[in-house]
Amino acid sequence: MYQKKENGKIQLLPYDKFLKYGAQSLSDEELLAIILRTGTRGEDAVTLACRVLDLCGKQRGIEGLHHVTIDQLKQIVGIGEVKAIKLKAIAELSTRIANAKVKKDVCFRHPGEVAQAYMEQMRHLEQEHCIAVFVDNKDSRIMDVRLSIGNLNCSIMSAREIFRQALLCNAASVILLHNHPSGDPSPSREDIRLTQSLKEAASIMEIPLLDHIIIGDNTYISLREKGVL
Repeated sequence: MYQKKENGKIQLLPYDKFLKYGAQSLSDEELLAIILRTGTRGEDAVTLACRVLDLCGKQRGIEGLHHVTIDQLKQIVGIGEVKAIKLKAIAELSTRIANAKVKKDVCFRHPGEVAQAYMEQMRHLEQEHCIAVFVDNKDSRIMDVRLSIGNLNCSIMSAREIFRQALLCNAASVILLHNHPSGDPSPSREDIRLTQSLKEAASIMEIPLLDHIIIGDNTYISLREKGVL
């Protein structure tokens, strides 16, 4: 039976609880316990799941799965390579599901709409990634291109590459995004300097730079709203 006694009361174990009440009735620990399936000697799967969440950190909670490594997970007694891979696969699936909700031809008429479309795929990244989003004259997304990975600077993200891609897809304008792995989207002096430099290049190319949006941890800053553009 998928039941256990606790404080003299019979409680449904996660698998049975899922079947009886649905996934929404389960806590994060219980959902992870279903994925883990088994615990270890003297410790059930729910307790093991609690230790996984402890590793993820109280502030991040289950989102911390994006930030722990397979090797770190394997340091938990009862978590081998197979279980560690399953847990990391869940984190990746959550990002892909969020991304799949965004239609390719979505319209971007407000910085918040742009940030929402890219938040989930960018806010968990451990390095800075810069993406150029090319839009038509109705502000509908044509395509996006990942321009750089690493520190944001002109040596790895040139105006030439941005506007070459813009011309190839016949874009009317460009929106830049990059993330701050610290979670704080406040622009650095380099962010501002680079944005102003690209604004000048965009003016010459007659392909306006609509915005440069910095993604933090579930927050963002628009440099257009800040008056940089």
